[in-house]
Amino acid sequence: MEPLAVFQQLAISTLLGLLVGLQRERTESNLAGIRTFPLITLFGTLCALLSSQSGQVWVLPAGLLALVALILVGNFPKLRQAEPDPGVTTEMAMLVMFADGAVVAFGTHMWIVAAAVAGTVAMLLHLKPQMHGLAARMGDADFRAIMQFVLITFIILPVLPNKGYDPFDPFRPLLPPDFGEFPVLNPYEVWLMVVLVVGISLGGYVIYKLFGRQAGIVLGGIVGGTISSTATTVSYARRTVTAPEACGLAAIVIMIASTITFIRVLLEIAVAAPSLLPVAFWPIVALMSVAAALAAVAWMAHGRQENDMPEQENPTELKSAIVFAVVYAIVLVGVAVGKHYLENEGLYVIAAISGMTDMDAITLSSSRLVQSGQLDAQIAWRLILIGSLSNIVFKGLIVAAMGHRRLLAQISGLFGVTLVAGIAILVWWP
Repeated sequence: MEPLAVFQQLAISTLLGLLVGLQRERTESNLAGIRTFPLITLFGTLCALLSSQSGQVWVLPAGLLALVALILVGNFPKLRQAEPDPGVTTEMAMLVMFADGAVVAFGTHMWIVAAAVAGTVAMLLHLKPQMHGLAARMGDADFRAIMQFVLITFIILPVLPNKGYDPFDPFRPLLPPDFGEFPVLNPYEVWLMVVLVVGISLGGYVIYKLFGRQAGIVLGGIVGGTISSTATTVSYARRTVTAPEACGLAAIVIMIASTITFIRVLLEIAVAAPSLLPVAFWPIVALMSVAAALAAVAWMAHGRQENDMPEQENPTELKSAIVFAVVYAIVLVGVAVGKHYLENEGLYVIAAISGMTDMDAITLSSSRLVQSGQLDAQIAWRLILIGSLSNIVFKGLIVAAMGHRRLLAQISGLFGVTLVAGIAILVWWP
């Protein structure tokens, strides 16, 4: 190996060790700090280099054993204390960073992995108060939410068949002979979309639990949009009936949540159909930019109020997951059948209906059909955009039915401009 390559590896290893060591130094760790952690990562890199270059594979495990021995020696004074600290976080961080230093020696293609590991270690160490606070705030319902996500992701998903089924096969004797075939229902892929949607919502729920109800207006809108912008609209609209002075705050949060919905849509497209993302990205970003600008205008007008977020519901309930799976499957089949028998206008009607209460179903169904080659990308992004505009109209109706008339006046203007911009994009975007 060239000396320059070795020096590069040692430099990367040192920087990664410094990152974690700096964090430990700030917490006044008695065992390892800003000097010890770089030495540990350097030691790991050197052991890995010696193992690979000399052919002596025992060098790396021997280095690990030597580090373990040093950790034990360093802990002897702590063990003799009257009330020794039972925590082993720093010790585990030392072992992980030794291994991380070894990963650096595997080549430049592994440096990003090593950097991600070091960053994760540093963040876990740094966020100790917030993580302990999150654990303290978690109740039985919150723990059940996590376990339900484990259930739908690691227990239900792996056992589902990964093949397409035609939902009309059982009814073939009753259908016309020329009725098309639509093997678009793949149980594994349908449930995978459920996992994606629930995972995004659970991420927002964790942020809500991490920062609490006094999260601020902007974060309140972000969390609301991540979990459900429709549910957020319902919650804040209801509040304005008994608290009309909160109409400005509610308008800001609803607008921010509606803006975040577009980010959620782009994330779902990126996961479900990467080939659609380059086509759909700019028109969706254009409409999102309009919504973001309107949210900023609303914030400048009313952003000084304090925000007490409504209680957020558990997004991982199995019943909700099953309902979404059914809705997604219906929309998926509807779009496939509509494409076969209807003109584009028929597909647009399906998108408008399905997008009213929830954007996920039309976004993911259109994306999967593009990915499987059954739908043109230019039509798909328009279906998604129509679904988003339909969702905005539906949220406006929610405000009209449940909110104060002052909130309705504010939201009508904000949503009205967004709808005009969306229609313009649909008509004139190439």
